[in-house]
Amino acid sequence: MQKNHKDNRSRKNEILFYLSDDEKYILDKKVKISGMSSRAAFIRHLIIYGFVYDIDYSQLQKYNTVLSRISNNLNQIAKRMNATGHVYDADVKQVKELMNEVWQSQKSMLSKQPYLKQ
Repeated sequence: MQKNHKDNRSRKNEILFYLSDDEKYILDKKVKISGMSSRAAFIRHLIIYGFVYDIDYSQLQKYNTVLSRISNNLNQIAKRMNATGHVYDADVKQVKELMNEVWQSQKSMLSKQPYLKQ
């Protein structure tokens, strides 16, 4: 009886999966950039050394909402200053409060960043 060449393999578990055209394009580009000899080698490397990140974008959405509100308020203050030619203490106080909101939002976002686990 003749032995199949697959019997000599150290990797005997075949995995079949499908990619969209865009996913295949991205995979091919990344394989080429990596300089690895094959897609299989690239995918094995990702399995062994790669990471999968579960990113929660809700903090970024909140941050963008805060920045949008701050931007609108700063535009109103700038219009008032240009119209009157005066800088009011209340406007300066509001700008400081808005900048504090930006800082607090940034700190909150950074504190919720995922740590790399190996």
